[in-house]
Amino acid sequence: MFITASLIFAVYACTSAAVVHYPPNASATNNLTFALTGTGAPGIYTSSDTPNEEYGMYNWCNMPHVRPREYKSLGREYTLEYVEVIQRHHKRTPYASNTFFKESVSWSCDGEGPMYGVRTQRGRGSEITQVQWQASTNPVNPWTSAVGPGFVGSSCQFPQITREGLEGAITHGQDLRQVYAFRLGLSSRFDPTKVQIRVTNNVITSQVASGLIRGLFPFTTNAAALIQPSTFDSLEPAYSCPKASSLKADYTTGANGQAWQEHLELAKPVYAQLDRVSGVELGDGAGWHVSFDHYYDNMSAKQCHGKSLPCNVNVTSKCVSQDLANTVYRLGNWEYSYLYRDAPNSASYAALRYGAWVLELKGHLQAKVNGSSQMKYIAHDGSIALLLGFLQVADMDWPGMGSEIVFELYSKDNQSHYYIRVLWGGQPMKTSTPMGVLDMVPLDTLVAYVDEMIGTGSDLYTGCNAP
Repeated sequence: MFITASLIFAVYACTSAAVVHYPPNASATNNLTFALTGTGAPGIYTSSDTPNEEYGMYNWCNMPHVRPREYKSLGREYTLEYVEVIQRHHKRTPYASNTFFKESVSWSCDGEGPMYGVRTQRGRGSEITQVQWQASTNPVNPWTSAVGPGFVGSSCQFPQITREGLEGAITHGQDLRQVYAFRLGLSSRFDPTKVQIRVTNNVITSQVASGLIRGLFPFTTNAAALIQPSTFDSLEPAYSCPKASSLKADYTTGANGQAWQEHLELAKPVYAQLDRVSGVELGDGAGWHVSFDHYYDNMSAKQCHGKSLPCNVNVTSKCVSQDLANTVYRLGNWEYSYLYRDAPNSASYAALRYGAWVLELKGHLQAKVNGSSQMKYIAHDGSIALLLGFLQVADMDWPGMGSEIVFELYSKDNQSHYYIRVLWGGQPMKTSTPMGVLDMVPLDTLVAYVDEMIGTGSDLYTGCNAP
Protein backbone atom coordinates (compact mmCIF):
# COMPACT_ATOMS: atom_id res chain seq x y z
CA MET A 1 0.00 0.00 0.00
CA PHE A 2 1.43 3.40 -0.99
CA ILE A 3 0.70 6.45 1.15
CA THR A 4 2.02 9.87 0.18
CA ALA A 5 3.94 11.72 2.84
CA SER A 6 1.54 14.67 2.78
CA LEU A 7 -1.58 12.58 3.31
CA ILE A 8 -3.32 12.87 6.66
CA PHE A 9 -4.80 9.50 7.50
CA ALA A 10 -6.14 7.43 10.34
CA VAL A 11 -5.47 3.73 10.87
CA TYR A 12 -7.72 1.39 12.80
CA ALA A 13 -6.31 -2.11 13.31
CA CYS A 14 -8.34 -5.21 14.06
CA THR A 15 -6.55 -8.57 14.00
CA SER A 16 -5.29 -8.92 10.41
CA ALA A 17 -7.27 -5.93 9.07
CA ALA A 18 -5.79 -2.43 8.98
CA VAL A 19 -8.10 0.33 7.77
CA VAL A 20 -6.53 3.43 6.25
CA HIS A 21 -8.76 6.49 5.90
CA TYR A 22 -8.18 8.46 2.72
CA PRO A 23 -9.96 11.84 3.07
CA PRO A 24 -12.42 12.92 0.36
CA ASN A 25 -11.98 15.91 -1.91
CA ALA A 26 -12.63 19.32 -0.41
CA SER A 27 -15.81 20.66 -2.01
CA ALA A 28 -18.89 22.75 -1.37
CA THR A 29 -20.57 19.63 0.01
CA ASN A 30 -18.23 19.19 2.99
CA ASN A 31 -17.70 22.92 3.54
CA LEU A 32 -19.76 23.73 6.63
CA THR A 33 -19.68 27.48 6.00
CA PHE A 34 -21.19 26.98 2.56
CA ALA A 35 -23.75 24.51 3.92
CA LEU A 36 -24.91 27.12 6.44
CA THR A 37 -24.64 30.34 4.43
CA GLY A 38 -24.44 29.33 0.78
CA THR A 39 -27.23 29.57 -1.74
CA GLY A 40 -29.21 27.12 -3.83
CA ALA A 41 -29.96 23.45 -3.53
CA PRO A 42 -27.08 20.96 -3.99
CA GLY A 43 -28.87 19.38 -6.94
CA ILE A 44 -32.39 18.71 -8.23
CA TYR A 45 -35.11 18.25 -5.60
CA THR A 46 -38.30 19.12 -7.44
CA SER A 47 -38.37 16.71 -10.38
CA SER A 48 -37.42 13.16 -11.31
CA ASP A 49 -36.48 14.30 -14.79
CA THR A 50 -32.91 15.30 -15.59
CA PRO A 51 -32.27 16.75 -19.07
CA ASN A 52 -30.14 14.42 -21.21
CA GLU A 53 -27.39 17.01 -21.54
CA GLU A 54 -27.18 17.24 -17.73
CA TYR A 55 -27.65 13.55 -16.93
CA GLY A 56 -25.17 12.51 -14.29
CA MET A 57 -25.77 15.50 -12.05
CA TYR A 58 -27.14 14.96 -8.55
CA ASN A 59 -30.91 14.50 -8.58
CA TRP A 60 -32.25 13.53 -5.16
CA CYS A 61 -35.61 12.49 -6.65
CA ASN A 62 -34.12 10.13 -9.24
CA MET A 63 -30.37 9.59 -9.20
CA PRO A 64 -28.47 8.84 -12.41
CA HIS A 65 -27.93 5.17 -13.16
CA VAL A 66 -26.61 2.92 -15.92
CA ARG A 67 -28.53 3.42 -19.14
CA PRO A 68 -27.72 2.95 -22.86
CA ARG A 69 -27.23 6.63 -23.74
CA GLU A 70 -24.23 7.14 -21.46
CA TYR A 71 -22.90 3.59 -21.12
CA LYS A 72 -19.36 3.08 -22.40
CA SER A 73 -18.69 -0.33 -23.92
CA LEU A 74 -15.23 -1.85 -23.82
CA GLY A 75 -13.22 -3.36 -26.65
CA ARG A 76 -13.81 -6.88 -27.90
CA GLU A 77 -10.77 -8.15 -26.03
CA TYR A 78 -12.83 -7.92 -22.82
CA THR A 79 -15.72 -10.22 -21.94
CA LEU A 80 -18.33 -9.19 -19.39
CA GLU A 81 -18.67 -12.21 -17.08
CA TYR A 82 -20.77 -11.00 -14.16
CA VAL A 83 -22.67 -7.96 -12.87
CA GLU A 84 -23.76 -7.13 -9.33
CA VAL A 85 -26.00 -4.11 -8.76
CA ILE A 86 -26.85 -2.57 -5.42
CA GLN A 87 -29.35 0.26 -5.42
CA ARG A 88 -31.41 2.40 -3.11
CA HIS A 89 -35.20 2.43 -3.33
CA HIS A 90 -37.01 4.90 -5.59
CA LYS A 91 -39.37 7.72 -4.59
CA ARG A 92 -41.56 7.16 -1.55
CA THR A 93 -43.60 8.89 1.07
CA PRO A 94 -41.66 10.11 4.12
CA TYR A 95 -41.28 7.81 7.09
CA ALA A 96 -43.96 8.24 9.75
CA SER A 97 -41.25 9.32 12.20
CA ASN A 98 -40.41 12.18 9.82
CA THR A 99 -43.91 13.66 9.61
CA PHE A 100 -45.21 16.54 11.71
CA PHE A 101 -47.95 15.98 14.30
CA LYS A 102 -50.35 17.50 11.76
CA GLU A 103 -49.36 18.19 8.17
CA SER A 104 -50.53 21.17 6.15
CA VAL A 105 -50.75 19.25 2.86
CA SER A 106 -52.61 16.10 1.86
CA TRP A 107 -51.13 12.84 0.59
CA SER A 108 -53.33 10.18 -0.98
CA CYS A 109 -52.36 6.66 -2.03
CA ASP A 110 -55.80 5.47 -3.10
CA GLY A 111 -55.37 2.30 -5.15
CA GLU A 112 -51.59 2.43 -4.77
CA GLY A 113 -50.99 0.47 -1.58
CA PRO A 114 -48.38 -2.27 -1.11
CA MET A 115 -49.32 -5.86 -1.95
CA TYR A 116 -49.25 -8.69 0.61
CA GLY A 117 -50.08 -12.38 0.62
CA VAL A 118 -48.66 -15.89 0.60
CA ARG A 119 -48.33 -18.23 -2.39
CA THR A 120 -47.46 -21.93 -2.58
CA GLN A 121 -45.90 -23.77 -5.52
CA ARG A 122 -48.79 -26.19 -5.92
CA GLY A 123 -52.32 -26.81 -4.76
CA ARG A 124 -55.06 -24.29 -4.09
CA GLY A 125 -52.56 -21.85 -2.60
CA SER A 126 -50.77 -21.49 -5.94
CA GLU A 127 -53.54 -19.19 -7.22
CA ILE A 128 -54.26 -16.60 -4.58
CA THR A 129 -55.98 -13.23 -4.45
CA GLN A 130 -53.54 -10.37 -4.03
CA VAL A 131 -54.24 -8.14 -1.04
CA GLN A 132 -53.47 -4.45 -1.28
CA TRP A 133 -53.09 -2.38 1.88
CA GLN A 134 -54.91 0.93 2.20
CA ALA A 135 -54.23 2.85 5.40
CA SER A 136 -57.19 3.92 7.47
CA THR A 137 -57.98 5.45 10.86
CA ASN A 138 -61.02 5.35 13.12
CA PRO A 139 -61.74 8.17 15.56
CA VAL A 140 -63.22 5.68 18.04
CA ASN A 141 -59.65 4.48 18.68
CA PRO A 142 -58.44 6.91 21.40
CA TRP A 143 -54.82 6.62 20.31
CA THR A 144 -55.63 8.04 16.89
CA SER A 145 -55.52 11.61 18.14
CA ALA A 146 -52.71 10.91 20.62
CA VAL A 147 -50.14 10.18 17.91
CA GLY A 148 -51.39 12.94 15.62
CA PRO A 149 -53.19 12.75 12.30
CA GLY A 150 -50.00 13.46 10.35
CA PHE A 151 -51.26 13.68 6.77
CA VAL A 152 -54.95 13.98 7.60
CA GLY A 153 -57.11 11.16 6.24
CA SER A 154 -54.24 9.69 4.20
CA SER A 155 -54.58 6.23 2.66
CA CYS A 156 -50.76 5.86 2.53
CA GLN A 157 -48.46 3.73 4.56
CA PHE A 158 -45.53 5.82 5.80
CA PRO A 159 -43.27 4.88 4.20
CA GLN A 160 -44.37 3.30 0.94
CA ILE A 161 -43.15 3.53 -2.63
CA THR A 162 -45.42 5.89 -4.55
CA ARG A 163 -46.78 5.52 -8.06
CA GLU A 164 -43.98 7.73 -9.37
CA GLY A 165 -41.43 5.70 -7.42
CA LEU A 166 -42.74 2.43 -8.83
CA GLU A 167 -42.63 3.81 -12.36
CA GLY A 168 -39.07 4.98 -11.72
CA ALA A 169 -38.13 1.45 -10.62
CA ILE A 170 -39.66 -0.02 -13.79
CA THR A 171 -37.69 2.44 -15.94
CA HIS A 172 -34.55 1.62 -13.97
CA GLY A 173 -35.06 -2.08 -14.71
CA GLN A 174 -35.68 -1.37 -18.39
CA ASP A 175 -32.46 0.65 -18.62
CA LEU A 176 -30.46 -2.13 -16.96
CA ARG A 177 -32.02 -4.64 -19.34
CA GLN A 178 -31.06 -2.60 -22.39
CA VAL A 179 -27.46 -2.43 -21.21
CA TYR A 180 -26.87 -5.91 -19.80
CA ALA A 181 -29.38 -8.42 -21.25
CA PHE A 182 -27.56 -9.09 -24.52
CA ARG A 183 -24.11 -8.69 -22.97
CA LEU A 184 -24.83 -11.38 -20.38
CA GLY A 185 -27.26 -13.49 -22.37
CA LEU A 186 -30.22 -12.83 -20.05
CA SER A 187 -33.66 -13.85 -21.28
CA SER A 188 -36.85 -11.84 -20.88
CA ARG A 189 -37.91 -14.16 -18.06
CA PHE A 190 -36.40 -14.34 -14.60
CA ASP A 191 -34.09 -17.37 -14.34
CA PRO A 192 -32.99 -18.05 -10.73
CA THR A 193 -30.08 -20.20 -11.95
CA LYS A 194 -28.51 -17.13 -13.56
CA VAL A 195 -30.02 -14.19 -11.69
CA GLN A 196 -30.68 -13.39 -8.06
CA ILE A 197 -32.72 -10.55 -6.59
CA ARG A 198 -32.22 -9.70 -2.95
CA VAL A 199 -34.19 -7.43 -0.63
CA THR A 200 -33.99 -6.40 3.02
CA ASN A 201 -36.61 -6.80 5.73
CA ASN A 202 -37.78 -3.25 5.02
CA VAL A 203 -40.88 -3.82 2.87
CA ILE A 204 -40.18 -0.83 0.61
CA THR A 205 -37.26 -2.75 -0.89
CA SER A 206 -39.67 -5.46 -2.07
CA GLN A 207 -41.98 -2.78 -3.44
CA VAL A 208 -39.11 -1.46 -5.55
CA ALA A 209 -38.07 -4.97 -6.58
CA SER A 210 -41.54 -5.56 -8.03
CA GLY A 211 -41.00 -2.67 -10.43
CA LEU A 212 -37.33 -3.36 -11.15
CA ILE A 213 -38.02 -7.01 -12.04
CA ARG A 214 -40.90 -5.96 -14.29
CA GLY A 215 -38.56 -3.73 -16.28
CA LEU A 216 -35.60 -6.12 -16.24
CA PHE A 217 -37.57 -9.28 -17.06
CA PRO A 218 -40.78 -8.09 -18.76
CA PHE A 219 -42.34 -11.54 -19.21
CA THR A 220 -42.02 -12.49 -15.53
CA THR A 221 -45.08 -12.34 -13.29
CA ASN A 222 -43.64 -14.11 -10.23
CA ALA A 223 -40.08 -14.14 -8.92
CA ALA A 224 -38.45 -15.23 -5.69
CA ALA A 225 -36.40 -12.62 -3.85
CA LEU A 226 -33.72 -13.65 -1.38
CA ILE A 227 -33.91 -12.21 2.13
CA GLN A 228 -31.69 -12.83 5.16
CA PRO A 229 -33.06 -13.00 8.74
CA SER A 230 -33.66 -9.61 10.28
CA THR A 231 -31.23 -10.32 13.12
CA PHE A 232 -28.14 -10.52 10.90
CA ASP A 233 -29.08 -9.25 7.45
CA SER A 234 -25.85 -7.98 5.87
CA LEU A 235 -27.59 -5.91 3.19
CA GLU A 236 -29.59 -3.60 5.45
CA PRO A 237 -27.30 -4.08 7.54
CA ALA A 238 -28.84 -5.48 10.72
CA TYR A 239 -26.12 -7.63 12.28
CA SER A 240 -24.83 -6.68 15.71
CA CYS A 241 -21.58 -4.71 15.67
CA PRO A 242 -21.04 -2.84 18.96
CA LYS A 243 -17.60 -1.59 17.91
CA ALA A 244 -19.03 0.10 14.82
CA SER A 245 -21.69 1.78 16.93
CA SER A 246 -19.10 3.03 19.41
CA LEU A 247 -16.87 4.39 16.63
CA LYS A 248 -19.73 6.39 15.13
CA ALA A 249 -20.83 7.63 18.55
CA ASP A 250 -17.30 8.78 19.28
CA TYR A 251 -17.08 11.03 16.21
CA THR A 252 -20.61 12.42 16.61
CA THR A 253 -21.57 12.76 20.27
CA GLY A 254 -18.33 11.58 21.87
CA ALA A 255 -14.84 12.87 22.55
CA ASN A 256 -13.97 13.22 18.86
CA GLY A 257 -17.30 14.69 17.80
CA GLN A 258 -16.32 18.37 17.91
CA ALA A 259 -17.07 18.94 14.22
CA TRP A 260 -20.49 17.29 14.51
CA GLN A 261 -21.41 19.15 17.66
CA GLU A 262 -20.22 22.44 16.17
CA HIS A 263 -22.45 22.06 13.13
CA LEU A 264 -25.49 21.45 15.36
CA GLU A 265 -24.65 24.52 17.44
CA LEU A 266 -24.20 26.74 14.38
CA ALA A 267 -27.43 25.36 12.88
CA LYS A 268 -29.63 26.35 15.83
CA PRO A 269 -31.08 29.37 13.95
CA VAL A 270 -32.03 27.03 11.09
CA TYR A 271 -33.75 24.66 13.51
CA ALA A 272 -35.58 27.58 15.13
CA GLN A 273 -37.11 28.60 11.79
CA LEU A 274 -38.14 25.03 11.02
CA ASP A 275 -39.59 24.41 14.48
CA ARG A 276 -41.82 27.50 14.19
CA VAL A 277 -43.47 25.83 11.21
CA SER A 278 -43.53 22.21 12.35
CA GLY A 279 -44.39 22.76 15.99
CA VAL A 280 -41.58 20.43 17.05
CA GLU A 281 -40.21 21.35 20.48
CA LEU A 282 -36.50 22.10 20.83
CA GLY A 283 -36.05 19.42 23.49
CA ASP A 284 -38.01 16.73 21.64
CA GLY A 285 -37.02 13.13 22.21
CA ALA A 286 -37.70 11.93 18.68
CA GLY A 287 -34.39 12.93 17.11
CA TRP A 288 -35.45 16.07 15.21
CA HIS A 289 -32.43 18.02 16.47
CA VAL A 290 -29.64 15.44 16.47
CA SER A 291 -29.31 15.69 12.67
CA PHE A 292 -31.29 17.11 9.75
CA ASP A 293 -32.52 13.67 8.69
CA HIS A 294 -36.16 14.21 9.76
CA TYR A 295 -36.61 17.64 8.21
CA TYR A 296 -34.68 16.65 5.07
CA ASP A 297 -36.85 13.59 4.45
CA ASN A 298 -40.08 15.43 5.21
CA MET A 299 -39.47 18.26 2.75
CA SER A 300 -37.62 16.42 -0.01
CA ALA A 301 -40.34 13.75 -0.25
CA LYS A 302 -42.93 16.49 -0.69
CA GLN A 303 -40.97 18.42 -3.28
CA CYS A 304 -40.10 15.32 -5.30
CA HIS A 305 -43.84 14.67 -5.63
CA GLY A 306 -44.76 18.22 -6.60
CA LYS A 307 -46.20 19.12 -3.21
CA SER A 308 -45.71 22.45 -1.51
CA LEU A 309 -43.28 23.01 1.33
CA PRO A 310 -44.94 22.83 4.77
CA CYS A 311 -46.75 25.65 6.54
CA ASN A 312 -47.78 26.02 10.16
CA VAL A 313 -51.31 24.58 10.49
CA ASN A 314 -52.36 27.38 12.89
CA VAL A 315 -50.63 30.32 11.21
CA THR A 316 -50.87 29.40 7.54
CA SER A 317 -48.77 32.37 6.43
CA LYS A 318 -45.78 30.92 8.31
CA CYS A 319 -44.17 28.50 5.83
CA VAL A 320 -40.82 26.96 5.01
CA SER A 321 -39.27 29.00 2.21
CA GLN A 322 -37.35 27.44 -0.65
CA ASP A 323 -34.17 29.09 0.63
CA LEU A 324 -34.67 27.47 4.03
CA ALA A 325 -35.35 24.08 2.44
CA ASN A 326 -32.19 24.45 0.32
CA THR A 327 -30.20 25.12 3.50
CA VAL A 328 -31.56 21.90 4.99
CA TYR A 329 -30.56 20.01 1.84
CA ARG A 330 -27.03 21.44 1.95
CA LEU A 331 -26.70 20.59 5.64
CA GLY A 332 -28.01 17.07 5.06
CA ASN A 333 -25.38 16.48 2.42
CA TRP A 334 -22.70 17.90 4.73
CA GLU A 335 -23.82 15.46 7.39
CA TYR A 336 -23.56 12.46 5.11
CA SER A 337 -20.12 13.50 3.89
CA TYR A 338 -18.96 13.87 7.49
CA LEU A 339 -20.53 10.64 8.75
CA TYR A 340 -19.31 8.40 5.93
CA ARG A 341 -16.18 10.09 4.57
CA ASP A 342 -14.77 13.12 6.41
CA ALA A 343 -14.58 11.78 9.96
CA PRO A 344 -11.19 10.02 10.32
CA ASN A 345 -12.80 6.85 11.69
CA SER A 346 -15.59 6.79 9.09
CA ALA A 347 -13.74 4.23 6.96
CA SER A 348 -13.29 1.97 9.99
CA TYR A 349 -16.98 2.38 10.78
CA ALA A 350 -17.99 1.45 7.21
CA ALA A 351 -15.62 -1.54 7.16
CA LEU A 352 -17.19 -2.97 10.31
CA ARG A 353 -20.79 -1.93 9.69
CA TYR A 354 -20.89 -3.12 6.04
CA GLY A 355 -18.07 -5.64 6.01
CA ALA A 356 -20.33 -8.70 5.95
CA TRP A 357 -21.96 -7.59 2.70
CA VAL A 358 -18.60 -6.74 1.13
CA LEU A 359 -17.29 -10.20 2.01
CA GLU A 360 -20.33 -11.69 0.26
CA LEU A 361 -19.56 -9.57 -2.82
CA LYS A 362 -15.95 -10.79 -2.76
CA GLY A 363 -17.22 -14.38 -2.55
CA HIS A 364 -19.51 -13.87 -5.54
CA LEU A 365 -16.67 -12.51 -7.67
CA GLN A 366 -14.28 -15.28 -6.70
CA ALA A 367 -16.91 -17.96 -7.28
CA LYS A 368 -17.42 -16.65 -10.80
CA VAL A 369 -13.68 -16.70 -11.48
CA ASN A 370 -13.14 -20.24 -10.18
CA GLY A 371 -16.17 -21.56 -12.05
CA SER A 372 -18.22 -22.59 -9.01
CA SER A 373 -21.02 -20.14 -9.81
CA GLN A 374 -23.18 -19.86 -12.93
CA MET A 375 -24.64 -16.56 -11.81
CA LYS A 376 -24.61 -13.75 -14.35
CA TYR A 377 -26.39 -10.99 -12.48
CA ILE A 378 -27.36 -10.13 -8.90
CA ALA A 379 -29.46 -7.10 -7.95
CA HIS A 380 -30.08 -5.69 -4.47
CA ASP A 381 -31.79 -2.84 -2.69
CA GLY A 382 -29.36 -1.81 0.02
CA SER A 383 -27.30 0.67 2.02
CA ILE A 384 -25.42 2.79 -0.50
CA ALA A 385 -23.85 5.31 1.91
CA LEU A 386 -21.96 2.64 3.83
CA LEU A 387 -20.64 1.07 0.64
CA LEU A 388 -19.51 4.48 -0.64
CA GLY A 389 -17.77 4.99 2.69
CA PHE A 390 -16.10 1.59 2.42
CA LEU A 391 -14.85 2.26 -1.11
CA GLN A 392 -13.89 5.80 0.02
CA VAL A 393 -15.54 7.64 -2.85
CA ALA A 394 -13.77 10.92 -3.65
CA ASP A 395 -16.90 13.09 -3.36
CA MET A 396 -19.64 12.05 -0.97
CA ASP A 397 -23.26 13.18 -1.15
CA TRP A 398 -26.38 11.82 0.50
CA PRO A 399 -27.37 9.00 -1.91
CA GLY A 400 -30.71 9.95 -3.40
CA MET A 401 -33.67 7.96 -4.66
CA GLY A 402 -32.66 5.09 -6.97
CA SER A 403 -28.93 5.51 -6.28
CA GLU A 404 -26.98 2.64 -7.81
CA ILE A 405 -23.50 1.09 -7.60
CA VAL A 406 -22.64 -1.50 -10.25
CA PHE A 407 -19.78 -4.01 -10.06
CA GLU A 408 -18.81 -5.35 -13.51
CA LEU A 409 -16.44 -8.33 -13.72
CA TYR A 410 -14.54 -8.65 -17.01
CA SER A 411 -12.16 -11.31 -18.30
CA LYS A 412 -9.38 -10.95 -20.85
CA ASP A 413 -7.01 -13.29 -22.69
CA ASN A 414 -9.26 -16.34 -22.47
CA GLN A 415 -10.09 -15.79 -18.81
CA SER A 416 -6.47 -15.57 -17.72
CA HIS A 417 -6.93 -12.02 -16.38
CA TYR A 418 -9.88 -10.47 -14.55
CA TYR A 419 -10.77 -6.82 -14.03
CA ILE A 420 -13.38 -4.84 -12.12
CA ARG A 421 -15.21 -1.72 -13.21
CA VAL A 422 -17.35 -0.04 -10.56
CA LEU A 423 -19.98 2.40 -11.81
CA TRP A 424 -21.47 5.10 -9.57
CA GLY A 425 -24.18 7.18 -11.19
CA GLY A 426 -23.51 5.30 -14.42
CA GLN A 427 -19.81 6.26 -14.63
CA PRO A 428 -16.57 4.78 -13.20
CA MET A 429 -16.32 5.63 -9.51
CA LYS A 430 -13.62 8.05 -8.41
CA THR A 431 -12.10 7.13 -5.05
CA SER A 432 -9.54 8.73 -2.76
CA THR A 433 -7.73 5.41 -2.34
CA PRO A 434 -4.55 4.38 -4.20
CA MET A 435 -6.89 2.49 -6.58
CA GLY A 436 -8.02 5.87 -7.93
CA VAL A 437 -10.80 5.56 -10.49
CA LEU A 438 -12.35 2.09 -10.35
CA ASP A 439 -12.14 1.59 -14.09
CA MET A 440 -10.75 -1.82 -15.10
CA VAL A 441 -8.88 -2.36 -11.86
CA PRO A 442 -7.30 -5.83 -11.62
CA LEU A 443 -9.60 -8.02 -9.55
CA ASP A 444 -6.69 -8.96 -7.27
CA THR A 445 -6.23 -5.27 -6.43
CA LEU A 446 -9.82 -4.87 -5.26
CA VAL A 447 -9.66 -8.15 -3.33
CA ALA A 448 -6.47 -6.99 -1.62
CA TYR A 449 -8.20 -3.74 -0.62
CA VAL A 450 -11.11 -5.71 0.86
CA ASP A 451 -8.71 -7.96 2.76
CA GLU A 452 -6.83 -4.96 4.13
CA MET A 453 -10.03 -3.26 5.27
CA ILE A 454 -11.86 -6.28 6.69
CA GLY A 455 -9.67 -9.36 6.88
CA THR A 456 -11.57 -12.62 7.13
CA GLY A 457 -15.10 -13.19 8.33
CA SER A 458 -13.66 -14.26 11.66
CA ASP A 459 -11.65 -11.04 11.82
CA LEU A 460 -14.78 -9.02 11.14
CA TYR A 461 -16.79 -10.80 13.83
CA THR A 462 -13.98 -10.35 16.35
CA GLY A 463 -13.56 -6.70 15.38
CA CYS A 464 -17.26 -5.97 15.80
CA ASN A 465 -17.20 -7.36 19.31
CA ALA A 466 -13.88 -5.87 20.37
CA PRO A 467 -13.93 -3.64 23.49
